Amino acid sequence: MTAEEPARKKRTAVLAEPVPAAPVGKTEDQRVPYLLDFYPLEEARHTRVSAFYENLRRGRFTTTRCRHDGTVLWPPRVICPKCHSGDLEWIDLPRSGHVYAFSAVLAGAPLGMESEVPFVVGLTDLDGSPLRLFGRIVGRAWTECRVGMPVEVEPFEVPGERVFYRFRAKG
Repeated sequence: MTAEEPARKKRTAVLAEPVPAAPVGKTEDQRVPYLLDFYPLEEARHTRVSAFYENLRRGRFTTTRCRHDGTVLWPPRVICPKCHSGDLEWIDLPRSGHVYAFSAVLAGAPLGMESEVPFVVGLTDLDGSPLRLFGRIVGRAWTECRVGMPVEVEPFEVPGERVFYRFRAKG
């Protein structure tokens, strides 16, 4: 036994039995816990891109574009990550696009979405835009979705009087 071994034994702590964590679930008023809420807070007091949600509520699908270098930004931003300019403008985006890639959620859905299984999420190329956006795809069973399938942006209400977007299969 070396001189260091007794010292190591003295520093060894006995670990207590783990305490089970409280179950994660919906709160008493059936809202998803804040940290598990997939939809951002939309009001101006919570985000500097609240105009995106206001526009979406009015049926406009928008983002920001840098006036300095012309970069179209997604998600909407307040500073251009390319040139660091704060001189941005709101622009309308195309509402139609085509599925670039998709996946079906068949099990293991996020908290609050378990009853919606199966559902489809995917990447969509917006027509006439350099953007490829991620989102939920609705309007077709997952077995009927295809790469290249036409879709259209659709605003929808989420709990808490909020709005978000998804893609609806066309045709």
